[in-house]
Amino acid sequence: MAGLSAIALSGCIHSELISDSKKMTQGTGTPVLASGETIAVGTGAADAADDPEVYVSPYRPETPVILGTDKKAGLYVYNIDGSVRDFAPTGPLNNVDLLEMDGQALIGASDRVKNGVALFGFDKDLKLRNLGFVSLATSEAYGFCMAAVNFGDKISPVVVVVGQRGDVAVARLNDVGGYSVMDTQRFEVGSQSEGCVIDAKTGALYIGEEAKGIWRYDVRAASNATRVHFAPAPSDILKPDVEGLTLLREGEATYLIASSQGDSAFAVWQVNADPVYKGRFSVMAGNGIDAVTGTDGVAARGGPVGPYPNGIVVMQDDVDSDGEAASTTRMKQNFKIVDWNNVKTALNIQ
Repeated sequence: MAGLSAIALSGCIHSELISDSKKMTQGTGTPVLASGETIAVGTGAADAADDPEVYVSPYRPETPVILGTDKKAGLYVYNIDGSVRDFAPTGPLNNVDLLEMDGQALIGASDRVKNGVALFGFDKDLKLRNLGFVSLATSEAYGFCMAAVNFGDKISPVVVVVGQRGDVAVARLNDVGGYSVMDTQRFEVGSQSEGCVIDAKTGALYIGEEAKGIWRYDVRAASNATRVHFAPAPSDILKPDVEGLTLLREGEATYLIASSQGDSAFAVWQVNADPVYKGRFSVMAGNGIDAVTGTDGVAARGGPVGPYPNGIVVMQDDVDSDGEAASTTRMKQNFKIVDWNNVKTALNIQ
């Protein structure tokens, strides 16, 4: 895992490939503890872990996996105990997401150099298969999300790329004769944006504008001229930068979780009906695992995930400080695993 060559980045490293964390020692939300963590991403100094995703195969439910991007080098697959199962050395992949159709998982990741979407599948051993690349150009492929969305008459795969400057491309994915995009729609958020997530049931698209909060759009609409300012920032709930967004389903309930990078906290809303704010949590040091700080990406999955009966929340930790003093220049980043039951208890979610 030699990382990214100078040639691939034209002799320089984009500033956004390096974290801007201020090495906050702890977050300001209700304390919870992590139950596990992954091995740090393996590109050496200035590691750049960014965004996770969680997958439980219907054919191998006993072997859940966590996907995680290293935005200098490629895409990891981790076992639920945090060990590395696979790695695709593709170059700078920023955000990762997946959708499930017909019992199969399709994985996508925003490719910042090629400016589009890198596509992968899983083989029988839950290792990555390269399925190609789809061009979906923006100012720079930054945020990414995908879902199999119910359009009423049929279910269609939808991909969303959020450009670094807040320009967004929404398209349906066509898999006839190889992957391509169609019915592309474009709109502007307003300023630098990244995190996004699609509610496959309702078509709601949530996008995090880093300095201004969370916006809600509709991927099924012919135009996204109308939008809802779901949660403004800065506020008591979100401290810029607003980064990762994810949804967790538990029975009939759907929860939106957002990473508030400015104070290392995570805000939670129930969004399956009229939105209800549930509170904020932060992952503190304990169980032999360091605290989560300066978080970028976050992912969640409800229901059984290996040893976690009701699901997990997985988040990037900007400073995996095991073995490092507070004054040490940041060297390692990884992903922390939090039992959803612990979050529910902390926030009194019934």
